[in-house]
Amino acid sequence: MPLDRVRSLLSGPFTPRPHGDWDLDRAGPPPVDVLTPASVLMAISDEAAPQLLFTRRTANLKRHPGQVAFPGGRQDAEDEDAVAAALREAEEEVALPRSQVQVLGTLDPYRTGTGYLVTPVVGVVPPGLTLRAHPDEVDELFHVPLAHVLDPANHLRQSGQWQGKTRHYWSIRHDRHYIWGATAGMIVALSRRLETL
Repeated sequence: MPLDRVRSLLSGPFTPRPHGDWDLDRAGPPPVDVLTPASVLMAISDEAAPQLLFTRRTANLKRHPGQVAFPGGRQDAEDEDAVAAALREAEEEVALPRSQVQVLGTLDPYRTGTGYLVTPVVGVVPPGLTLRAHPDEVDELFHVPLAHVLDPANHLRQSGQWQGKTRHYWSIRHDRHYIWGATAGMIVALSRRLETL
């Protein structure tokens, strides 16, 4: 069962392996003096067929409008750590109470092309929670089976032009939803970690 494997991964010794948007490109990332710390919450429902929570960002946001993402954002000065930031952001964006999240741990930090160092926080939540999208930030909430997103057969390598160069990235499709970029990259990294168990 995918959730049992995730629990097993995060219950043992875990040495972070930083990765990011340039993993599929030979040139490597451009130099960035300072990366802004950020966190996302990978909220997995505790049920027979676990589901992973996603949001679709509103079209009026300055960064990544309309994209599929995990609840999350930059770490604020009042956040104790990456976990606290992810829980705060999830509460703000989708009204997920912190008290309902059993944090399993954090995954490999992910460096984005927009200058963020994102810490994925994995948490287990009860099924059937009543969540509510913050109208200024989130257009839609939806769930995808954890088994689907972790299956390497669903990890598609694609390419596109960005700042005059060909860039490669991961994508995952499920029904009408298109998960790509950093969000898909974090999922692929988790899937590859699980393959080593």
